Amino acid sequence: MSLLKVTNLSVSTADTGLLEPISFSLDVGERLCILGQTGSGKSLLAQAIMGNLPDGLSSGGELALFGAKATRASRRKLWGRRLSMLPQEPWNALNPLMSARNQLAETYHRVRGDEAEAARQSADYTLALQGLSSSGHKRVDQLSGGMAQRVAIACAMAGGAPLLLADEPTKGLDVNRRDQVVQQLIAQAENGALLCITHDVAVARQIGGRVMVVKEGKLVESGLSDTVLNAPSHPYTRELIAADPASWPERNAESSPGGAILLETEALTIGRGSQMLANNLSLRIRRGEVLGVVGDSGCGKSTLGDTLLCLEKPHTGRLKRHVSTAPHRWQKLYQDPTAAVSHAATLGTLLEDLVKRHKIERRRIAPLMARLGLASTLLERRAESVSGGELQRFCLLRALLLDPVFLFADEPTSRLDPITAQSVSQLLVEIARETDCAVMLVSHDPHLIAKRCDRVIQLGGR
Repeated sequence: MSLLKVTNLSVSTADTGLLEPISFSLDVGERLCILGQTGSGKSLLAQAIMGNLPDGLSSGGELALFGAKATRASRRKLWGRRLSMLPQEPWNALNPLMSARNQLAETYHRVRGDEAEAARQSADYTLALQGLSSSGHKRVDQLSGGMAQRVAIACAMAGGAPLLLADEPTKGLDVNRRDQVVQQLIAQAENGALLCITHDVAVARQIGGRVMVVKEGKLVESGLSDTVLNAPSHPYTRELIAADPASWPERNAESSPGGAILLETEALTIGRGSQMLANNLSLRIRRGEVLGVVGDSGCGKSTLGDTLLCLEKPHTGRLKRHVSTAPHRWQKLYQDPTAAVSHAATLGTLLEDLVKRHKIERRRIAPLMARLGLASTLLERRAESVSGGELQRFCLLRALLLDPVFLFADEPTSRLDPITAQSVSQLLVEIARETDCAVMLVSHDPHLIAKRCDRVIQLGGR
């Protein structure tokens, strides 16, 4: 039985095509990965299938669900129960006013139809499986990005919908959690079907089934996963696979900087509220240095950055800055770009506000946008109308325009395809060297950290 049949589905603005017509179908037990560059239209495809495109965008073509022609109204009746979607950003999927446990229990109760007590028990059991038993009482803003992602995945699957659309389901997760989530997705598809959108070639290999590769809104290659990923025929597919961090050139150790000390800590203990996350951190961070931070989700990586930026107070220990400069030159690139950008104005308006507030020379903008791979037309759109990867690079643009002396980059490449991640991470190294800015780079990818960083801090006791 065909659960989903897409015929010439396209997405466009009033005058611009964003996704060219694409056709495919999914039967029971089938898995399909959409692989491609950041901003290529992958997420728009999922939103068009759900009937949930942002204002100003429209779709063309035909769509059938469970053997019946689908209208926007008929699709809404299926949400959660027969058709479910995990959006790219947990902030867009979860209620910011509810705890993770209550949110998941309500999904079991109102969507799957469990009695209230049974729903609470199911929520507790699921959170335990996700390693979140001690965090169920927290709201989404109190969770790390990886934790919030796991809660969103649990909520998306709680209704038991046979057709699941998962948009970048493993971003922000360490390797063990990533593999666990992939196995959950594969199991879900045994009695249903899975459409997984990802830029992670390793995830596409694990999920198997079929792969479709999209570039700049166009389908460039499709076929069985083993065939496409092991013997790609299109140059872009080959480039995408070759851009995996494991294949990047080795870092030149002789280029490590020996600049003046920017800040140092002594016997620092960090945490959120009363919860201690890491202790006895004695660091010296130098100008122009790229310092990597690794560790499992929830181990305190983001908290370390917030503490060094004086956004969070240390529990104990000493922190000293050796440079006196304007506060805005100590910058953070947030893990969730949707939480860092206003959705009430276009990106161009937000950038203009920054330029006026800090008297930034406008001639600096275009060259930096080009280095980040950002088109000028992006500034005409609002945050909800661009991809997570494009939004993350826009946030990096804003941060770099402020001439930071210290930049805490929290998972800056987790929303980027391998090609873009390679260029953006290299840009961070170049900016550090060119401007004498210290960069603290957080990532779950050990290969990326090894190829880009001068030193590495391991949190979490390993």
